[in-house]
Amino acid sequence: MSKPPIPFNRFSPAGPEFGYVQQAIDGIHISGDGEFTRRCQGQLESGLGVARAMLTTSCTHALELAALLLDIQPGDEVIVPSFTFVSIPNAFALRGAKPVFADVRADTLNLDEALLPDLITPRTKAIVPVHYAGVGCEMDRIMEIADERGVAVVEDNAHGLFGKYKGRFLGTFGPMSALSFHETKNFTCGEGGALLFNDASLVERAEILREKGTNRKRYFRGEVDKYTWVDVGSSYLPSDLLAAFLHAQLEARDRIQQTRHRIWNHYQTELASWAKANGVGLPFIPQHCEHTAHIFYLIMPTLEARTRLIAALQKENILAVFHYQPLHLSEMGMKFGGRPGQCPVTESISDRLLRLPLFTGLTSEDLERIVETVMRFRT
Repeated sequence: MSKPPIPFNRFSPAGPEFGYVQQAIDGIHISGDGEFTRRCQGQLESGLGVARAMLTTSCTHALELAALLLDIQPGDEVIVPSFTFVSIPNAFALRGAKPVFADVRADTLNLDEALLPDLITPRTKAIVPVHYAGVGCEMDRIMEIADERGVAVVEDNAHGLFGKYKGRFLGTFGPMSALSFHETKNFTCGEGGALLFNDASLVERAEILREKGTNRKRYFRGEVDKYTWVDVGSSYLPSDLLAAFLHAQLEARDRIQQTRHRIWNHYQTELASWAKANGVGLPFIPQHCEHTAHIFYLIMPTLEARTRLIAALQKENILAVFHYQPLHLSEMGMKFGGRPGQCPVTESISDRLLRLPLFTGLTSEDLERIVETVMRFRT
C-alpha cells in the first residue's frame, strides 16, 4: 500500500480565515480597500515601522507599481539577480528598461554586492536585491553603493517578511519594498502582495497609480468634490475578501513563524552529519541575520545527484522540487544580453539546489519520513 503523499507545499489555515471572509461578505464591501485591507495594512505598518503599506494583487504588481513610481523609461537599466523569479525583470522591462543580471553569493545565494560597482552605469535607475529564502542581503553595503551612485533600491522581500538584518526588518532599507502573499509564502491569501514605503514622499502618487491613475482617495477623504483621471496607473487593489483571509494569517504571525522554524531547525540538525558525509550544502545563515524559515534547501554535489534524490523522494510519495533557472540564460534574458558564464554561481547553484517540503501543517511523522528518506540516499 502506497504511503500518503507529502506535497512540497500545502496551505494551513491559522483559524479564523473563513470567519473573517464571512464578515467581509456581511459587511457588503468586498472590493478593494475595505475594512480588512485597512487592517492588514495597519498590521504591516505597525509591525515593521514603515511609513505606509499598500496591499496589491501580487508581488509582481507591487514591483510594477514601484517601476511606475521610479518613472522607469526606455533605455534605463535595473540591476537584478539572475537567480530569482521572472517577476522582477518583467516589472521593469514592461516600462522599457533593460535588466542587468548580477550573480549571487555562493553562501547566502543573495545578490553579490561586490559586483555592483562594476555593473552600475550612468543609465542605472535601480537595484533590486532579493532576500533569498528569507535571509537578508548585505544591505549596509548595497545601500552605501546605491547612495554613492544615486541609484534607488527596491527590495524584493517576497521570502523575508519579518526577517531581520542586523536587528532591522528586511524591507525597511530602500525607499520601497515588495511582499508576496502567494500560497507558497509564510503568510498567504492564495494570491496577493504589498508595496511598502519607507520614503513617505512616494505615497501620494502611489495612491493615484494604484487607483487606475485617479485621485479617488482624495475624493473619499473629502479633499476634492469629485475624482478624475490625473496620472497613468492600473488596478492593483485586491478584493477585501482576500484581505480578510490574510488578516487571519498576519494575526497568527508568531505561531506560524515558530512552527516553520521548528521544522527548519529539525532539518538542519538531523541532516547535518549526512550532508557533510555526502558533500551536500545546507543553508547558510550569517550571524547578523534572522531568517524567516521560508525555504530549506540542499545543494547537491551534481545535477545527477539532485535528479536521483528527487526520484528517491518521489518513490516515497514525497514531493521535493528545484528552484530558479538562470534568468540570464533564458530566451528573454539572452535578448537583454545574457550569455553563458556571465553568472557562474547562479549557473552552478540552479542545477544543484533542491527544496524540501516546508509548511506549517507538516506533521512530525511527515518530517521524520522525509528525513529518513534523505538520509538513506548516497551521492
